[in-house]
Amino acid sequence: LTMKARNLALLAAGAYTLYRLSQQTGLPLGVQPVTPFELRRYLGRWYELARIDHAADRGLTDSVTHHSLLPNGTLEIARRGFDPRQGRWRTATARARLAHPPDVAHLHVSFVWPARSSCAVFELDDDNQHALVSGPTHEDLWLLARTPTLRASVRAQLLERARDAGFDVSRLTWVDHRRSMTVVER
Repeated sequence: LTMKARNLALLAAGAYTLYRLSQQTGLPLGVQPVTPFELRRYLGRWYELARIDHAADRGLTDSVTHHSLLPNGTLEIARRGFDPRQGRWRTATARARLAHPPDVAHLHVSFVWPARSSCAVFELDDDNQHALVSGPTHEDLWLLARTPTLRASVRAQLLERARDAGFDVSRLTWVDHRRSMTVVER
């Protein structure tokens, strides 16, 4: 091969490798997505009551996600949280598609193209009032609810379910929702 062809082949191989590394589409051992799942019932506002912190989330309070269905069938996930250190709201928007048939709560989510990762709702009550959501590893866990507070008995049940799925719930950061409570009460 000529030097130019060799360099192009190496560049193509490197690009493909980076692309494959950006595709975290599996689920952690012990996580089974909710089935049957009705996406339309899951749409709307969810308060992030607890999460395993990551650099992008660290310190955020009043975290809320809003799920809406776009005309092309793509799910839009808009996240918002208050950063008390900077004194401002931070937002992020992702696009998601169901990874399986429409009755399985396994999504492929992308905040930045072409990277995408799995997200699975693995616990959801019959009334769609609280949920446990996993990312592609046991490093990603969110406890969501339709309201900024949760009864202690429900919280205990959700924590037990997360433990059973292999999550270290002692790593959860509980999100302060004082600003959310003020807005809800008005």
